Amino acid sequence: MKFGILKSKIEKVLLESYSNNTFKNELKNFKTNVLDKKNIAKIFYLYDELNSKKGLNESYVNDYIHECITIYENSLNKIKSSDLQILKNWVNKVETTNEYENIDNLFSNDVLTIESRIKSKKIIAESLKRPRPIEKEIVKLPMSTMISVANKTIQNYMESLNESEKKELIKFLNSDDSELKNNFDSLKEGVLNKLENLKEGSDSETMNRINETINKVSAEKYDKLTYFKLKGLKENL
Repeated sequence: MKFGILKSKIEKVLLESYSNNTFKNELKNFKTNVLDKKNIAKIFYLYDELNSKKGLNESYVNDYIHECITIYENSLNKIKSSDLQILKNWVNKVETTNEYENIDNLFSNDVLTIESRIKSKKIIAESLKRPRPIEKEIVKLPMSTMISVANKTIQNYMESLNESEKKELIKFLNSDDSELKNNFDSLKEGVLNKLENLKEGSDSETMNRINETINKVSAEKYDKLTYFKLKGLKENL
């Protein structure tokens, strides 16, 4: 299992535990199996750093990426296979998309993936060169700062919302999800139907983007954050 997939699964576990009242137990697992394991924590930190906008200069960004690769390789060699197996067992049944696919590609040493590695490196470099987001007052999820490395995906999504949407999301995450589960397939079908209708009269580039979105939506599994995103997508199509 690649670290990007593993990290995505752990972040989903922490997010869902917040609404399922199992947060303390999952936080304990995270502290024991990630934060207390120096080299695993270091790799998770690298993934967050490479997934951030930093406003780096063109002349500096390649050196920065190279240094991250070196730290990753040195840290990976010091991780016990038994510690990785514990992490895999913890999130084995979790289904989610890989939020860090480009970083996984960057760190890959498979000679058959050289082309995708170069492409991913360019995407990461462009992201690192983008200016840091302007700090603004936001509605924060009530999570301990000790898991800031793990809730990066959630926080980044929160920052893309306006204040009313943030409040709606927090209220949404605290709601009972039994009815949402029952409505999820219907919601997903409604989104897919709207996307199919958008194909009519679209140019080839737009058509490709629509098809990519259709494939992604089709593969989505239920959780509250995914439901919230699909609900917003349907309302804006």
